[in-house]
Amino acid sequence: MPSRLVLFDIDGTLIDGHGIGGRAVCRAVFETYGVHGELGDYSFHGRTDPAIVRDLAVLWGSPEDRVGPLVFECLRRYTTHLQEEVTFGRIDVLPGVRELVSALAAEPQVLLGLLTGNVEVGARTKLAPTGLWPLFAVAAYGSDSPRRSDLPAVAIARAEYVCGHRFVDKEIVIIGDTPADVACGGHLGVKAVAVATGRHSREELAALGPDHVFADLSDWRAALAAIMA
Repeated sequence: MPSRLVLFDIDGTLIDGHGIGGRAVCRAVFETYGVHGELGDYSFHGRTDPAIVRDLAVLWGSPEDRVGPLVFECLRRYTTHLQEEVTFGRIDVLPGVRELVSALAAEPQVLLGLLTGNVEVGARTKLAPTGLWPLFAVAAYGSDSPRRSDLPAVAIARAEYVCGHRFVDKEIVIIGDTPADVACGGHLGVKAVAVATGRHSREELAALGPDHVFADLSDWRAALAAIMA
């Protein structure tokens, strides 16, 4: 029976999508709300897809009382455009990820999952071309809640349902590239593993106090040891 739940973020942690998600959501916001503009210092990283839609629609001038009722329609358009972006664009699996994820998936003590701000369809669309998608047994998505801090509890509940083990404290490992990934399970006492393959440096992430921080996962055996310790 698995005694460790390992949850990965997707964008900037498992893969580099070279902007496919951003392009798709901007197109969807324009089609749904009729607004567009510059991103300025707005970052998609660490946010859920529903929150991004709301933020961009308001930032670019849509009346707030119109935003909420159209979020799901916008996300539907987004996933259609995302499939187009994936078909004609490029997705790279980040260094060491394939080896680490494969090793964890083969470990009997581990239940492997996703904890991502992507909606479920978006997560599957991004990971399917990489071959990694079938390796994840459970997940919590942005389609479960627009608040990232809600997602660890969702993933844990699903994991417990799947294997019948009650995961607590450092038995739960969250791996991600943003401050939101480091922080989201803090109230549950989880093990946080930060990886500086996104927009945040190793120093920035280390300052937040994760249990482990890596420049990348190319030394996947060291990452595996940290996860299993």
